[in-house]
Amino acid sequence: MPPPRYKTLVDSLAVDIRNGALPPGTRLPTHRDLAAREGMALVTASRVYAELEAMGLVSGEAGRGMFVREIALPPGLGIDQQDVAAGMIDLNFNYPSLPGQAEMLRAALRQLALSGDLESLLRYHPHGGRLHERAAVARHLIERGVQVPAEQVLIVNGAQHGLTVALMALLQPGDVVAADALSYPGFKVLAEALRLELVAIPVTATGPDLDAFEALCRRRPVRAVYSMPTLHNPLGWVMPAEQRVRLVAIARLYGVQIVEDAAYAFLADNPPAPLAALAPERTVYVSGLSKSVATGLRVGFIAAPAALVPALERSIRATAWNTAGVLTAIATGWLEDGTVAALEVQKRADARARQTVAAQALAGLSWHSHRASYFLWLPLAEDARADQIAMALMREQISVSTAEPFAIGAPVPHALRLALGSVSLQTLREALARVKWVVQAHT
Repeated sequence: MPPPRYKTLVDSLAVDIRNGALPPGTRLPTHRDLAAREGMALVTASRVYAELEAMGLVSGEAGRGMFVREIALPPGLGIDQQDVAAGMIDLNFNYPSLPGQAEMLRAALRQLALSGDLESLLRYHPHGGRLHERAAVARHLIERGVQVPAEQVLIVNGAQHGLTVALMALLQPGDVVAADALSYPGFKVLAEALRLELVAIPVTATGPDLDAFEALCRRRPVRAVYSMPTLHNPLGWVMPAEQRVRLVAIARLYGVQIVEDAAYAFLADNPPAPLAALAPERTVYVSGLSKSVATGLRVGFIAAPAALVPALERSIRATAWNTAGVLTAIATGWLEDGTVAALEVQKRADARARQTVAAQALAGLSWHSHRASYFLWLPLAEDARADQIAMALMREQISVSTAEPFAIGAPVPHALRLALGSVSLQTLREALARVKWVVQAHT
């Protein structure tokens, strides 16, 4: 039996896209025009495009039409492509490091080797960490505006593990979770793995659209909201105090749990009070030391209401049993002796210097960022296509992320997210100059 006619058309268009007969950026006929051209029903034409979109060959954009995608661009750019090819300048991932950090690690290891408690680091620890180490984290969190006893702090294997533990403890498959329409890709991947339904909150220049969030809570049974009030990745804003107060009020009114991601909060000077301080009874606060110290130091922490601690400990047990004793000892030692605080000061200065370089190199373009963040968001002109520009930059040996990994739902804006923290200042200056040239050449 021959395949349905629409399948034949899908296969034909797929071949034309893959062999370049329909090059990236080609605007395809409207659904109605395709139906008229091929003598098929409108619903069948829509099915053709739906299958091509599911294959990753085309993308539909509200108000613009259906376009051929740049299929040479690695899928999931911004999430899965962490191994950058030799010679490629990485403006995709942030792993900021300062001179002298390796020597600091050597000194910490030597000091640890001389400690009398070394043998205990070889054993299992309590799921949430040893109490004296949790107390060290609790003292650190006071500087972030979060005041909780050590018993309500749990040590985890990095902030991503902290988010995993939080969602596993709070939610069930199928639960509705609200998040900013542009949000952290790692959270998207986690929600998909846990079979949660992510629903986008439109974003404004300073934070989520809280009218839209409240309307969503009236319309749907929202179980949790994921928020990065200080400092948002990828948009760089710090949510004003009045918006935080209103977000908390909406969450209380509709019984919504709050998951607060503070991975980049150390970069913001004197931000408003965290959500965990405004609503301690319903907020799970997650952060870590990957950005403020080093990505290889997989130590994170959670601060949570006392009633949630047993469920969080069960999730830690199910996913990792406990954090690594050696890493935790080094991390909490650096929290206690001021090393982490000193690194945070230096990294804020380093991030500001990189933003200055970006402002100079990208002069004439418009972008969004925080003055002390390690990334910026570069919206593209209305007729530009992010996948084509990202591919052109790859040919220039520069790896960037498009908006797609950050977007929850549709439409996906044409924009680039540029990470500034993984190359030298001189390399950054040269790479951003090339970014500007490529962007302008495609507009």
